[in-house]
Amino acid sequence: MSDYTSGQVNFAGLGNGTDFNKLIDGLVKVEQTRVTRLENWKQEWQDKVDAFKELNTKMLALKSSLDGMDTLNEFLVKSVASTSTEELTATADSSAQEATHSVIINQLAQNAVLTNQNGYLATNEVIASGAGTVFEYSYQGTAHSLSIPAGTTLDGLVNLINNDPDKGNVKASLISDGSEVFLQLRGMDLGSSSTLTINAATTVPGFSSADWDVTQANQNAQVRIDGWPVGDWISVPSNTIKNVVEGLTLNLKGAAPGETITLTVDTDQEAVKENVRTFVKQVNEVRSYILSLTKYDKVKEEGSLLTGNYGVDIISQKLKNAAAERGVGFFFYDLTGAAPSGDKYSSLSQLGILTDADDSSPTNGLLVLDEEKLTEALKDDTDAVAKLFAVKNEGAVYNTNDFVYKSFIEGITKPGAYNVKYTVDGSGNITSAFINGHAASIDNTTHQIMGLSNKVLVGDRLVEQNNEAGIVLEVLNLAAGTYPASGTNDDDYPKILLKQGKTGEMSDLLKDLTNENTGPLHILEDNYEDIMDMIDKKIEYEENRITKMERTMRLKFARLDALLGDYSGKTAQLNAQIAQLNKS
Repeated sequence: MSDYTSGQVNFAGLGNGTDFNKLIDGLVKVEQTRVTRLENWKQEWQDKVDAFKELNTKMLALKSSLDGMDTLNEFLVKSVASTSTEELTATADSSAQEATHSVIINQLAQNAVLTNQNGYLATNEVIASGAGTVFEYSYQGTAHSLSIPAGTTLDGLVNLINNDPDKGNVKASLISDGSEVFLQLRGMDLGSSSTLTINAATTVPGFSSADWDVTQANQNAQVRIDGWPVGDWISVPSNTIKNVVEGLTLNLKGAAPGETITLTVDTDQEAVKENVRTFVKQVNEVRSYILSLTKYDKVKEEGSLLTGNYGVDIISQKLKNAAAERGVGFFFYDLTGAAPSGDKYSSLSQLGILTDADDSSPTNGLLVLDEEKLTEALKDDTDAVAKLFAVKNEGAVYNTNDFVYKSFIEGITKPGAYNVKYTVDGSGNITSAFINGHAASIDNTTHQIMGLSNKVLVGDRLVEQNNEAGIVLEVLNLAAGTYPASGTNDDDYPKILLKQGKTGEMSDLLKDLTNENTGPLHILEDNYEDIMDMIDKKIEYEENRITKMERTMRLKFARLDALLGDYSGKTAQLNAQIAQLNKS
């Protein structure tokens, strides 16, 4: 603790036989228990901060996993089988329907290739001996001219062409037949418009327009799909064809005139199931960790490290709510009207995903998946299952034919279900409109209503208060009146919907919960760091106090030891004098 323990002031019975070192060390040790208690107290806070960081890491890992399946194309896996993979393969996105398609490939798309007829024995052979020589070609209708310096070799011409910044998408190369080398020009684009020709202005000997063979003609691909077009071909400048069949991308590999190739599109239900299993597993990773931090032992009547911690409880409850509640912008399926309305699947429980509430179960508090129920749901409506998980900003209306959804603003409009009310006068003009209870803008030229923005300053940030800001609907019923009529229950209100699947919903939630400025764990972590700083100051104060106390004690006991030694000497003298007196 100080220099006094290093031998500068050290006494072990020097004055009177009393070991004051042992006495002082004992007193210091007693005082040191205050520091030990503070250090233990600080460690408790540090353990909580470490747990927060680990929980935050697990939530970020969950978000990353969810982000990998938060679109229909990622979640709803479609497979395509071809009866001739040598000529044709295809891929399908989520919009592709389960069906078979017939395809005839009359020809592939090709690029133009020109090869010079004159062979050379060496690549360093000079092909332009005089000045003022020109090499000119046209690609896709644009002429490209190069001045060829005297002494240019075959290799040099290739480099001049390839390094010309104005060469177009053309590449020059040398090919050999084993004895001679030939110059080849290759247009790099496919299709009938990607023409490549040598111009008459070329003056390089042996490279005039008549000295070249068209070794491959540029052309479009030609296909017929499902018998269309009758008597003609779909002609495209690519061997990858999109948008002819919704959701399908055709990859042409070989021409097969007259041969019909069949493509069969199916939903890979096992891949969809695996996505659902991954969802459940990753959510349970976070739930399990939270349970380990907050569990309460009824037998021992003691809690865990973060039992009752309000920040962790907030996170736990929000994650539970996201899993248990109806999907954002989704509504329960209603078959009572003239036509079905709502969503066939609007909550995870309908797919067999529930929280285990059995206290005696090893999975208590975790999500459990009923595979049989999920299989039944997928057989019934695979697209509806996928939408509940991965639909992203899909607009719709509920319980009305009076208006239709038009658009929203990315990054501004929040997913949700919003009540709509509007009034039309006798001239067919909309006179008032409300979305989500807030006044909306009106355009009587297009008969459109749009949710308005209402940003407010929160701290140093502008925060949008109206979740419906930017959503647009078009009114179809322009008969005079107010829609809906007064007294309509909230559940019966006509609504405009912007749907978001569970993966996206939970990803957005996790983004907020792990925010380094506003996330509850980060706020608590900052608070706990302040507490630990305060404890450090207390520890420093106590250590300084104990050091001073020890120094003071050693000085006092040093003086006491000296005094006792003096008295001991005097006592010995007196005893000797008394002994002499007794002898006399």
